[in-house]
Amino acid sequence: MAVVVVTDSSASLPADLVAELGIRVVPLHVLVDDREIHEGVDECVIDYASATVSTSAASPGELRAAYEHALDLSAGDGVVAVHISRQLSATWEAGRQAVHDMDAADRIRLVDSLSAGLGTGLPVLAAARRARTGAPLDVVYDAAVAAAGRGRAFIMVNRTEQLRRGGRLSSAAAFFGTELVTKPLLQLIEGRLELREKARTRSKAYAKLVAAAVDSAGEAGASIAVQHLAAPDAAATLATQLTELIPDIRELVTAEFGPTLGVHLGSGAVGIVVVPGGCG
Repeated sequence: MAVVVVTDSSASLPADLVAELGIRVVPLHVLVDDREIHEGVDECVIDYASATVSTSAASPGELRAAYEHALDLSAGDGVVAVHISRQLSATWEAGRQAVHDMDAADRIRLVDSLSAGLGTGLPVLAAARRARTGAPLDVVYDAAVAAAGRGRAFIMVNRTEQLRRGGRLSSAAAFFGTELVTKPLLQLIEGRLELREKARTRSKAYAKLVAAAVDSAGEAGASIAVQHLAAPDAAATLATQLTELIPDIRELVTAEFGPTLGVHLGSGAVGIVVVPGGCG
């Protein structure tokens, strides 16, 4: 058989890529009042501005069940699980606990993507494509780790209130993320979400977002992802600009942020992920 790649629903990968590459996706949770929503499984209209909406990680039990199923599908070849940054979610730690309790722990590799959204999704693609060639477990694992290490993620949000409320910003970034910063541009550094720049207008924030992505892409080709929450026109415009400005784009993936990230980013958020060298 072949190594099977597992991720969580925050990776936001398009369904066609998930199906094509045989990726297994574990849903994270959105808590709306007294109802628990499984991301990507349950339908629900979510008020992203509400202070009563929150999120939670997959449990060790849920992840163990997913890993065991993936291991069976691999016929023992192994599992590589790539998850949202451990700085942003308890999912990776829940995965570590799940593996610790499994008999076949030596056949499962966990990867901290150091990112979120398609910043997790692109390393998942790198691993899944290597797995599809029949590569052994350690090679598939190395592909995910390498892509995660090269990846750069930048996000523009309308306000930082939801991020501060959820504890996803450092204290310094929270200080600068006040009314003085009309449109904050954030970046993920070693899995932590931090303030990169501030812009007074949306158009200037978009320009800074594109400039950061172009600077990160380099000249040797790159995989690019554009993500948004209720801002499809802005995402399409950014994708067009990136296509014109970055030489040798190896692939361009676009998707909407899922609910577990949307709760923290808010409507209107737009993000760009760059993996120099591509994802295989």
